Amino acid sequence: MIAELGLAALWMAAALAALQLTGGAFGLTERGETLGGVVRPVAVVQGLLALAAFLCLIYVFATTDLSVKLVAENSHSMKPLIFKIAGAWGNHEGSMLLWVTVMGMAGAFVALIERRLPERTMLATLAGQAFVSLGFYVFLLIASNPFERLSPVPIEGNGLNPLLQDLGLAFHPPTLYLGYVGLSIAFSFAIGALVTREVGPAFARAMRPWVLGAWIFLTVGITAGSYWAYYELGWGGWWFWDPVENA
Repeated sequence: MIAELGLAALWMAAALAALQLTGGAFGLTERGETLGGVVRPVAVVQGLLALAAFLCLIYVFATTDLSVKLVAENSHSMKPLIFKIAGAWGNHEGSMLLWVTVMGMAGAFVALIERRLPERTMLATLAGQAFVSLGFYVFLLIASNPFERLSPVPIEGNGLNPLLQDLGLAFHPPTLYLGYVGLSIAFSFAIGALVTREVGPAFARAMRPWVLGAWIFLTVGITAGSYWAYYELGWGGWWFWDPVENA
């Protein structure tokens, strides 16, 4: 049931991303100014739905629901709880869900907090964020569903990749994604300012704290990752860690 709730939340978040993109685009026109009023609340709800979907994935991992294919392939019942939870993002589908969650929540926070940008630039910014997010939602739902069920249900799961069974995994990807993916909002800010041609000192001042926040998380994430790869895994761990960071 939890997996189905997570999948439903993911579908609704994708639908709201499409609405956010449409509302932001039409809100920039004279005929669509009324539609622009829904963009901020839609961005907030979209982010919350993406977060709900990710929390559902963490729950099925924490409870070792082996009827979920992703859990059966990346966890088992004897794992310590910290590694069960970390297994939620220690795989392709889960990491992609974390990716869209960070993107959705970044847009939600901007919609809630940012008041220094002109409203037209804000609409274009949130439309740009929704456009990028929508591509990842489509990929997740069509080609990389993290909530796919498995039948028959196996007696035990395959377990987590031994290279990922480290406390560094519990902190490295989430903080890294908050940095890397959080910088997507800087891209959206730039798109918004270019679309409305409102590039100036006020725009730079509004954008600065969001970039610095993402940069701080990026620094923490890379520091945790370097400790994990070079100290915990040994210097031979570079082959596992470097390609991810370089990408």
